[in-house]
Amino acid sequence: MSDISRPDGGADNPGGNPDLKRAAARAPGTKAVRPRNAASLIVWRQARGAEPEILMGNRHAKHKFMPSVLVFPGGRVDRTDHGVKTITELRPETEALLRHRAPPSLARAIGVAAIRELAEETGLLLGERKGERVLADLAALDYLCRAVTPASRAMRFNARFLLAPAETVRGEIAGSGELENLAWYPLSKALDAKLADITRKMLAEFSSWLETPAGERHRRPKIVFRGNDNRMSDE
Repeated sequence: MSDISRPDGGADNPGGNPDLKRAAARAPGTKAVRPRNAASLIVWRQARGAEPEILMGNRHAKHKFMPSVLVFPGGRVDRTDHGVKTITELRPETEALLRHRAPPSLARAIGVAAIRELAEETGLLLGERKGERVLADLAALDYLCRAVTPASRAMRFNARFLLAPAETVRGEIAGSGELENLAWYPLSKALDAKLADITRKMLAEFSSWLETPAGERHRRPKIVFRGNDNRMSDE
């Protein structure tokens, strides 16, 4: 189940605008909360000569945290994401990037979580369904970067942003109610929408990744966003 459906109103993306940051600030004098591992999945498509389109949806207007903000599918990594059966494993280059700041079991679970959340929030499958479970196609995933919510926040995430091309997913968009207005948003339209700061920056990272030759993408500098969504080296 995605964070955004939980009573605490958790977010599937760290960051946000200043008003949202103040609303979610931790109480003065309290110890910083340890970030929870999370995964967001940028599913994209691009016709020849057209601008890229990204699968996104709005958080429900009644959420107390980031209402109506346009986000990617995603959520926290659950215990059940560890050690489950999948139809493929992470490609070596993607696994190496995820394992840079995570042990092997967590690196794999992050990929599983991203694909599970995609199915739960959009109805689209990146893999196969077996009963109530989704068997993830981990080989379809690419790694973009990660973001860590500031220590001043009462709710924190260490979120990895992954990518998958639209041709690797199947099914029809059928939202569960966790995200509204699910659709393929042209990049320019997404950038004009109500976004958390970190989502806007991830769209910029995605644009740069897309402009990089496919064979060189896994060699891009490792990036992490920290503090007030400051872009830093993650080497």
